[in-house]
Amino acid sequence: MQLSDNERTYLITQPLGRLATLAPSGAPQVRPVGFTLNEALGTIDIVGHNLAASQKFRNIQRDGRASLVVDDLESTDPWKPRGIEIRGHAEAHEGPDGPDGGPGALIRIHPERVLSWGIDSDAFAAPLARQVHRS
Repeated sequence: MQLSDNERTYLITQPLGRLATLAPSGAPQVRPVGFTLNEALGTIDIVGHNLAASQKFRNIQRDGRASLVVDDLESTDPWKPRGIEIRGHAEAHEGPDGPDGGPGALIRIHPERVLSWGIDSDAFAAPLARQVHRS
C-alpha cells in the first residue's frame, strides 16, 4: 500500500476507525471497528468480537465495496483535525482461524484510493488523494 511515513505512523497509533459498508438496501452502514495495518499484504485488516455474525461482515460478503475512516483532533487550540480515508475492495474471511492463521474472522480491505488531511498537509487544505497501484 502506498502510504507516506507519516500516514503509516498515524494508522499504527490509532486504535479505532469507522468502516462504511453497503446494506442490502444500498444504504451506507457505518460502524466503529478495530483494525491493523497489514504491511506484508498491503491491506487493512478489520478485526472484532464476533465479527462473522455482524451486519458489516454480511454486507462485505454480498458487496465488497468498503471505506475506512480514521481521524482525530491533533489539537483543539488551535483546531487541527487530521485523518485518512481508505477506499477499496474488501473480503470477508471466516474463522475459527483467519486467512493467515490468526484468530477468528476478519475483513480485509485492499486499498484502491487513499485520501488524507492534516497528516502530510494543512488540516483545512483539500485532502491529498491518490490511487493505489498494485505491484
